[in-house]
Amino acid sequence: MSQFRGRILVVDDDRSMCELLQAGLTALGFNVTIRTTAAEVSARMGEEDYDAIVTDLNMPGLNGIELCERIAANRPDVPVIVVTAFGSLHTAIQAIRAGAYDFITKPFDIDALALALDRATRHKALQEEVKRLRQEAMAPARFPELLGESEAMRELRELVARVADTESTVLVTGETGTGKELVARALHRASRRAQGPFVAVNCAAMPEALLESELFGHARGAFTDARTERKGLFQRCEGGTLLLDEIGDMPLGLQPKLLRALQDRTLRPVGSDDEIKFDVRIVVSTNVDLEDAVEQGRFREDLFFRLNVIPVSVPPLRARGNDVLLLAQNFATRFATRSQKRVRGLSGTAAEKLMSYSWPGNVRELENAMERAVALTRFEEIAVDDLPERVRNYSPSHIVIAADSPSELATLETVERAYILRVFESAGRNKAQAARILGLDRKTLYRKLQRYGAVEGEGDAQDV
Repeated sequence: MSQFRGRILVVDDDRSMCELLQAGLTALGFNVTIRTTAAEVSARMGEEDYDAIVTDLNMPGLNGIELCERIAANRPDVPVIVVTAFGSLHTAIQAIRAGAYDFITKPFDIDALALALDRATRHKALQEEVKRLRQEAMAPARFPELLGESEAMRELRELVARVADTESTVLVTGETGTGKELVARALHRASRRAQGPFVAVNCAAMPEALLESELFGHARGAFTDARTERKGLFQRCEGGTLLLDEIGDMPLGLQPKLLRALQDRTLRPVGSDDEIKFDVRIVVSTNVDLEDAVEQGRFREDLFFRLNVIPVSVPPLRARGNDVLLLAQNFATRFATRSQKRVRGLSGTAAEKLMSYSWPGNVRELENAMERAVALTRFEEIAVDDLPERVRNYSPSHIVIAADSPSELATLETVERAYILRVFESAGRNKAQAARILGLDRKTLYRKLQRYGAVEGEGDAQDV
């Protein structure tokens, strides 16, 4: 069986010639599609993808030169090889100027066409690789707030880039301190709404009545102190992005009104009978396991499904490897510049301490630790003594399972407890995800976590 050499489109008004080329090229390992009119190719250009196109020059209606021009304008990444029985320098120049990659005259040898196609497909593959590397190289520059070279952060930046220009609601999840608001700001800055306002509101920071007025606004006389009409954030954020932070802690009584607003894209100010349309991109964030909150009756299931259109998970710092040192250096430089101190970076032993610590407070905790270290250090390099005590004295716990002495081995219960808690923390304390990894049902996992003191005993585990 021939090695696969690429997806090729052959365009010729002579069907017999199309079928002849299809048979010959297929035998040499190409996947060949044929079309008998250039107009059909032009109409379906956005629906099909090929590694190269072979087209006849003289065809009725839309000819090969005109087809080249349209492909060059709409799909410049796809190389075109023009074939004609009327070879001349003039037609060759015409084809190249129209965007053709190569030019072959009839009669030709099928192996010669195959070699030309190999060059064309390699050219396309190289263009795609250059484009990928350029995008990868520019990703940190495009999202400077999402600093990091770990695989987890590269994947996060790629996802943000892909969904930034959509209008769909984005649900950003992650532990406290991971930078969920930074992700929301990056989404806004990379979107077509970048020139509009970005507003963030903490849904856990206000009582229900105040939060309702803040989001939806109120009419004059709606309550005692409402002397004038006031627009809410949905209206004040028109044309921009509204971040509903800590959505998992939104009062249950306000959730139906939010659901209605998201479904209809209209709002009703407090004390008003008028429905007002709004145009706002909604991003929500939470460190709460919303699926768990739904099961406990603290969050509406229909609202959860409405919000969970595009989930974006921000990785905890402990899952980001050497990003710890990259961020630490960045913070040290920033705080040294602000305080006008000459601090070049970290000592080797300080770097080891930072890498071994688990960072339960994530990036926010690291930032605070580096601010403290820069303030305290007396040298050009941050030393271990400049770090917070919890970082200096931290020693990761390891369970020995490969010891020779039976006295060194742990009990099965100890191993199970350590592993379950390790998975729970690695999953960002997301019970649903941890249960999937462990192969446990969520009720069983919840009971074990309650027994280990890892979660608060909110009611009977049977209700979870």
